[in-house]
Amino acid sequence: MLTQTTSRVLEPSDLDAALAVLDREPVANAFVTARVQVAGLDPWRLGGEMWGWYEGGVLTSLCYAGANLVPICATPRAVRAFADRARRAGRRCSSIVGPADATRALWRLLEPQWGPAREVRTRQPLMVTDRMPDAVAPDPYVRRVRKDELERVMPACVAMFTEEVGVSPLAGDGGLLYQARVAELVGAGRSFARFDADGKVVFKAEIGAATGRACQIQGVWVAPEHRGKGVAAPGMASVLRYALTEIAPVVSLYVNDFNTPARRTYEKVGFQEVGAFMSVLF
Repeated sequence: MLTQTTSRVLEPSDLDAALAVLDREPVANAFVTARVQVAGLDPWRLGGEMWGWYEGGVLTSLCYAGANLVPICATPRAVRAFADRARRAGRRCSSIVGPADATRALWRLLEPQWGPAREVRTRQPLMVTDRMPDAVAPDPYVRRVRKDELERVMPACVAMFTEEVGVSPLAGDGGLLYQARVAELVGAGRSFARFDADGKVVFKAEIGAATGRACQIQGVWVAPEHRGKGVAAPGMASVLRYALTEIAPVVSLYVNDFNTPARRTYEKVGFQEVGAFMSVLF
């Protein structure tokens, strides 16, 4: 048993202790919790390492180090330890993302070696709801995307990602990893869309992370020619109904603070701000 204050790479045998930390903040940690529940802590299956910070032999903080670097329940001392480990390993992630305070502190320590970033989004409101809105009826035309409709929804997914992140998901490997992720969500019944008469996507969204306690909506997108026409709120209400009835009692999302139309839409559907994330994009 570890008796000192230290950090180390967690092993599969540390799963219960890691899940206990993740369970302390089920909404904020939904993305990482969902991955760990499916893959465990084996780095190959998890797609990265899970770093643990111990205080007096007790696991108190985590940091997921994969395609994203994600501090979890990270105290100031844990953040310093994770920054030291990240510096030694070198940057292998495409972003740092997580609760704003810990992410800000982590970036402050890493920026001298890892900077400059392509973009820093210092405040992304974390919003939640646990009920359907009274004033917005779900769009009856928003439904689950079928597996045979993957090629129809992919262009919308690529457009959303490019608008949101600022780079195309097709760069690098030609989009193989991204298409696999979209296909995974479609196959799991967690991709939703409204199609027009020509089969083009009008509105889409996914339930990207799902645990028994919380799930997270992501990838919300309205085709440019349909924006400003009241499509988004009913579409979100439809996805929210699926999420609450079939997946989890609490639904979350996070949004860029500068995206005023999206924030208004989410508030209209009943989402309330409960915290903030921060993202550092490379």
